[in-house]
Amino acid sequence: MKSTNRLMRSSNDRMILGVCGGLSKWLGWDPTIVRVAYVLVSICSAAFPGILVYVILALVMPPD
Repeated sequence: MKSTNRLMRSSNDRMILGVCGGLSKWLGWDPTIVRVAYVLVSICSAAFPGILVYVILALVMPPD
């Protein structure tokens, strides 16, 4: 059977653009854990790369 678990932005579980909500659904994790991890990684990488990656993902990931 073909898997339908595609990486897509979430329209239901979103704070800004639904990127972390979509990642959490794709990974099968709690959205809060994904958001906290994303913020921590962004802070540890001087914030700019994390913001840039978020914007790129928001542009590339299709909405669900």
